[in-house]
Amino acid sequence: MLTKMAVLVIFVAIVIALGSSLVYLVKDKGGDSNRMVKALTFRVGLSLSLFILLIILVATDVIQLHGLYPQPPAQ
Repeated sequence: MLTKMAVLVIFVAIVIALGSSLVYLVKDKGGDSNRMVKALTFRVGLSLSLFILLIILVATDVIQLHGLYPQPPAQ
């Protein structure tokens, strides 16, 4: 449950960073928008960290992959 919450929190932070960069794009009418670049850089860093976290969780069998059509459990 803790891992699901961590993934969800990181995903929400990614969406918030994307939204803030959109706000900076609209507000900063000038061509020099360092705030937007920083927000997008932060979002890319969060996305990479989420991807690496998911790879580690799968490699350590904390989460299991099941595919598109998982097989029913054997009886």
